[in-house]
Amino acid sequence: MFDKPSIFGAKYLFIVIGVMALVYFFGQPRSMQKRIVIFAAVTLPLIYIVSKIGGLLYDDPRPFVVGHFVPLIPHEPDNGFPSDHVLLGAGLAAVIYPSSKRLSLMLWVLTLLVGMSRVQVGLHRPIDIIGSIGMAIVVAAIVYRLIMGSFLKFVSNWRH
Repeated sequence: MFDKPSIFGAKYLFIVIGVMALVYFFGQPRSMQKRIVIFAAVTLPLIYIVSKIGGLLYDDPRPFVVGHFVPLIPHEPDNGFPSDHVLLGAGLAAVIYPSSKRLSLMLWVLTLLVGMSRVQVGLHRPIDIIGSIGMAIVVAAIVYRLIMGSFLKFVSNWRH
């Protein structure tokens, strides 16, 4: 009954998140686009690096490997931690947050649906989803606090 929506959520919903973020980005004034690009250019690669380190430090076999069943979506039997699909959605939601809390909330909801779908189809366990979300939030908060705050002050002072 839930197979088709779960498969869609697990395989394709992260693309919807990316499209929504891009549509928002291109609808912004040039000054806001610059801020988003700078924040994304620093934050997204750092989230990815942190996730790779996390995956090396924590091995979480995929549920279909441990449970000896065929998942609804074919996948390699590699480490499930963290979920890359959720990581991308969470990274985009975190990058959009400073400029649009409302859109960011929508992206977070969709990201949670991606995560629930990936658990439902047998590719991940909840810890993989929670880990992805946690890494994105922590990295984005640190980058914003350390880099973006200083950058915005610099630009503000430079214009005057």
